[in-house]
Amino acid sequence: MPIIIELDVMLARRKMRSKELAERIGITEQNVSLLKSGKVKGVRFETLEKICDVLDCQPGDILIYQPDEPAAE
Repeated sequence: MPIIIELDVMLARRKMRSKELAERIGITEQNVSLLKSGKVKGVRFETLEKICDVLDCQPGDILIYQPDEPAAE
């Protein structure tokens, strides 16, 4: 997948646990876990805004675009 979610990195930088983030942004800890693992197909801008507000970061600090390697011919 070309979009890498580095939420766990930002949580570590802010010395915050997933449980605290979940409580502060109003989603379940399970959903934070799914976000951290990249097992989601999308995230609402509202949720992303809350994450960025709580972690005092930019969306680009959490979401990284890394294109797939082209197949060898």
